[in-house]
Amino acid sequence: MSAPSYFSKLGGLAAQTELLSSKAVFTTAYAVIPRGVMSDIVTSFLPHWEGTRAWILSRPLTGFSETFSQYVMEVQPGGGSDRPEPDARAQAAIFVVEGAITITLDGASHSLAPGGFAYLPSGRAWTLRNDGAAPAKFHWIRKAFQPVEGLAMPDAIFADESSIAPTAMPDTNGTWATTRFIDPSDLRYDMHVTIVTFEPGGTIPFMETHVMEHGLYVLEGKAVYRLNADWVEVEAGDFMWLRAFCPQACYAGGPGRFRYLLYKDVNRHAPLW
Repeated sequence: MSAPSYFSKLGGLAAQTELLSSKAVFTTAYAVIPRGVMSDIVTSFLPHWEGTRAWILSRPLTGFSETFSQYVMEVQPGGGSDRPEPDARAQAAIFVVEGAITITLDGASHSLAPGGFAYLPSGRAWTLRNDGAAPAKFHWIRKAFQPVEGLAMPDAIFADESSIAPTAMPDTNGTWATTRFIDPSDLRYDMHVTIVTFEPGGTIPFMETHVMEHGLYVLEGKAVYRLNADWVEVEAGDFMWLRAFCPQACYAGGPGRFRYLLYKDVNRHAPLW
């Protein structure tokens, strides 16, 4: 198997000579934000973060996808935050795609390089710094934690993709596999973040239709993805945002692997308003 690749080349600005046409779309069932849309002029700056900008790819929207937000953060050398999270309810999943960061939780420091993952429970104080000489980029997924009576709070997790064996999907001969950073049988956790890998020719062979919302950021390769009634061609750097019950499928035609970072909400009853 080839070494993992993590797309991170965002920013800049399209030339005046380029066409306006794009696969960017926002529908009632899904949104696609192509990598070419993630230019300098759509970045955000966040309170209590120094030397940092963010591409905010998703946020809760009433009537659409409501459980999570997802950012791509770019932190310059010496930058970061001692007060990164303003909401005590928020848990965090962080996945590094470029450079290196140091997360300090409960007085212990953890260094993460590309492929590094952290799960940070809600209500815990943490800090994040780029102590290196080059910019760092990472995904930051935020979700309000849903406590359950009788279940303990989830533990923090620090891991690296290289140390986790992918789990092949049944009857796929290894062409479709999932790298799981959180134990799917541990009901303390109410969200999962995984890396899904398709070898050339791999496919989701049915229209998945389910209650889980999704954020899918393409880390490597290209494929055609079925979203509701549409086939959309996506490549490394593109982001797909799916509301609950949006039908979805995939075909990875090659020539290389197709891989994406996947968020989904899990392990809780559907709220009754």
